[in-house]
Amino acid sequence: MNTDVKKLQKIAREVAPTAIALRRTIHANPEIGNEEHDTTALVDATLRDIGIRPKVRLGHTGLTADLGTEGTLVGFRADLDGLPITEATDLPFASTNPGMMHACGHDGHTAIALGIALVLSQYGPLPGRARFIFQPAEETFPGGAFDMVREGVVDGVSALIAFHMDPSLPAGKVGLKIGPITSSSDRFEITINGPGGHTARSHDTVDAVYAAGRVVTELPTLLNRTLDARTPMSLVFGTIHGGKADNVIPTRVTMTGTVRILDRNTWDLLPDRVQTLVKEIIAPVGATADVHYQRGIPPVINDAGVLSEVEFAIHEVLGTQAVAETYASLGAEDFARFLDLVPGALMRLGSGLPDRTVDLHSASFDIDEDAIEYGILVGSASLIRLMQCEW
Repeated sequence: MNTDVKKLQKIAREVAPTAIALRRTIHANPEIGNEEHDTTALVDATLRDIGIRPKVRLGHTGLTADLGTEGTLVGFRADLDGLPITEATDLPFASTNPGMMHACGHDGHTAIALGIALVLSQYGPLPGRARFIFQPAEETFPGGAFDMVREGVVDGVSALIAFHMDPSLPAGKVGLKIGPITSSSDRFEITINGPGGHTARSHDTVDAVYAAGRVVTELPTLLNRTLDARTPMSLVFGTIHGGKADNVIPTRVTMTGTVRILDRNTWDLLPDRVQTLVKEIIAPVGATADVHYQRGIPPVINDAGVLSEVEFAIHEVLGTQAVAETYASLGAEDFARFLDLVPGALMRLGSGLPDRTVDLHSASFDIDEDAIEYGILVGSASLIRLMQCEW
């Protein structure tokens, strides 16, 4: 079954104003992770209006919805949550919820997913089935995808795709990359312990502050030296706390931070490696350490086969010039949880404003709303093509 490109483009163009209006409603009413009750209700009602019966998660936010009755099942993931940021835009549809805003484009992702459902419901007989996953709490740690995977939302799904807004690309461009496109994200807490003492007699005790300083300066370098140099890795400390007086060596210094890496196999090695290196670093000082390592989100690894089909679909509906090369980011995306079980691809959807540059998670963040129509068109064409593949 060949895609009727002109028909798809026509329906996407007609659906786009509705999707943009939905995006503005969601933007004006942001909700943070696991509290997206109104957003879930809006998505549910919108889908029911076109004859789709979603499954709202019992006792939780988020929902799934299936379209079509037979054939290969493919999926599209959208995230629902906003961020705990006070909006600093002059948009007529700016946030009405104090201290919350959509500063990462999830309002756009959700509107695009609804737009794709509207398009495919009007397109005619589909060569397969589509599942729409509306996920809560992408911005929390370790992410809402984990619970949805455990609930079986990707059971039977052969391929899965998602967008992430990219303010560095103009609307009409889609960034594609085979392999790792976002990093893992783990957290750690290291507590250095010693008996404490007077700073005048550091030789009679264990200097926990000095031991902590060695960990801060040596751990990132040593960890890099034990890993393949071709694998980018970042270990960065975010907090250090210890002591209450300038002439007292404290009994405890606590440090926290994150570790990020792009290689899926190496990610599995990090907890034991960090634990071992910390203890080796402080051993000459005589201190002890408690290392609490919290594994979070694996890297997103884009499947070459899925991405090939997506690229073909983009060429069909937007032209070859719409495809842009993109980079691997050390930011994390819990879409990776789904890709542990299903081949898929995360695409960067151009959404840059024509008159100014804004960054993700900025209080002034906004998107070029032309990206909504492009996303609907590319997403619809990609799902239709993926339905026709042998997986």
